[in-house]
Amino acid sequence: MQTLAILSGSGALPFQLSKAYPEAMRVVFHGVEHRLLAPVSEHRFDQLGALFDDMRANGITDVVFAGGMARPPLDPTQFDATMMTLAPRLMAAFQSGDDAVLRLVIAIFEEQGFNVVGAHELMPEITAQEGLIAGEEPSASHLSDAARATDILLALSPLDVGQGAVVAHGLCLGIETLQGTDALLGFVADTPERLRRQKGGVLVKIPKRGQDLRVDMPAIGPETIHNAAKAGLDGIVVSAGKVVILDREATLAALDQTGLFLLARVM
Repeated sequence: MQTLAILSGSGALPFQLSKAYPEAMRVVFHGVEHRLLAPVSEHRFDQLGALFDDMRANGITDVVFAGGMARPPLDPTQFDATMMTLAPRLMAAFQSGDDAVLRLVIAIFEEQGFNVVGAHELMPEITAQEGLIAGEEPSASHLSDAARATDILLALSPLDVGQGAVVAHGLCLGIETLQGTDALLGFVADTPERLRRQKGGVLVKIPKRGQDLRVDMPAIGPETIHNAAKAGLDGIVVSAGKVVILDREATLAALDQTGLFLLARVM
């Protein structure tokens, strides 16, 4: 009997999970793109009571959140009874950063009797393991840039801002915000040469300090690699065991094609 539900956003991770757990209930949300194959159970964010009832009817005990998902627009005219009671808490959380919202979502599902598990707990192999994964060994300058980017991100953690930063030759060229990593890399690519001074640089991806890794674990994929190359970077440093590599085969191919290094370190 199935006991796991995959709550799907966009991207490759929900599909990977559905292949690993073919008996799992596949939940998608109205208005959110997904790659899951039928059968799927579609629900609305503003009718969470119906989702909880559906999962209970299917014997679900565990849920995993996977894939990208923007903050949903909520239509009060569509609220069911459960959502009416939850809305004030959700609306208040929406005034904060992503981590605050996701912590509340976890709490709500646990209050409803569901056990929230992380994708990395179900598929440990999807995370970046410690060591040089691809490319040439980074130089002392690269490691110094990575250390500075890490310091910046850890300093910003209490503000719940982002999970990525780019540093080149000691200069911070950008910090990930609500728009995401690809937007950050696009911003770096558009930075005039007179400001960058020298080509190169490193993207660092780490979780926020104290972040609950069961949801919104930092991730990189083939697009990250290609966009980092377009931004003129030399490589990427990630937190070992705490960053997901999406579509690993395609990501490794992109690293080989671009010549970027990928290093996972304990941070």
